[in-house]
Amino acid sequence: MPGLQRSVDIAAPPERVWAVLVDVERWPERIPTVDSVERLDDGPLAVGSRTRLQQPKLSPAVYTVTELTEGSSYTWETKSSGVTVVATHEVEPHPEGSRLTLALTVSGLLAGLGWLMTKSMTERYVETEAASIKAAAEVSP
Repeated sequence: MPGLQRSVDIAAPPERVWAVLVDVERWPERIPTVDSVERLDDGPLAVGSRTRLQQPKLSPAVYTVTELTEGSSYTWETKSSGVTVVATHEVEPHPEGSRLTLALTVSGLLAGLGWLMTKSMTERYVETEAASIKAAAEVSP
């Protein structure tokens, strides 16, 4: 199953990193690889929450939260055209403050072909997301 994982150490407590990570409505102002976010339900992220995400060069995708451990991790997934994308976001304590780990897997009938076409861009997007969350968490009050 194609995929990737990136970790970044952040000089901020896990609570602050988590607050930035789950504030998905503000991702477009914080993360340059996110054009728009629309929450499709009210309240904080929870299992079953749905969010429409638009990124440059990609079709809009609706992500559904499938797992969530408050304060430390959530996983969401989207399905379209024979491909399922699962993205995991994890925050854990680290001697320098926190460690953020972002992981993505792609599965389904067309996953191999889709991965070949988007791997390089996806790697850049995940690295940019990690760096942007780091920057936002380190400057947040």
